[in-house]
Amino acid sequence: MEESKITIFAGEGRGKSSAALGCAIIAASEGRRAVVIQFLKKRKMADSAFYKRLEPEIKFFRFEKSEVEYDQRSDENKQADAGNIRNGLSFARKVLSTGQCDLLVLDEILGVLNNQIISVEELRAILEDHADTDVILTGRTLDPEICSLADEILEISNIKEF
Repeated sequence: MEESKITIFAGEGRGKSSAALGCAIIAASEGRRAVVIQFLKKRKMADSAFYKRLEPEIKFFRFEKSEVEYDQRSDENKQADAGNIRNGLSFARKVLSTGQCDLLVLDEILGVLNNQIISVEELRAILEDHADTDVILTGRTLDPEICSLADEILEISNIKEF
């Protein structure tokens, strides 16, 4: 059996979440179980009819309830969402420790770190249990501590925007 790995899709370019979702689709097409946990995104994405059609092969979870992007939320709403995000991360830990999937996508987890909702040490502790599960992390900004967690890092940048 191939050893599991941690992959990061990072950078200022568009398509990090799409690339991670593509990996989940490939995993599902191979008969593997995929779980996607989204952070810092407005609710509309998680309620997509398309996403619902991908279940049960790919299971989607979102613990925040906001209708707007994280950086547009009030400080009060951000604080409330921080607790929901932590619940999502507890769920991610459970998924990894119980082997509920073969691929876990933590979509926009780097933004959770950048917004100081959790620390790198907390993320490292969650990822310690990834034994037989591939994990994909997405987000804009990398720092050396995050890079040390990964087996593979792909930087996505815009060459031309439309």
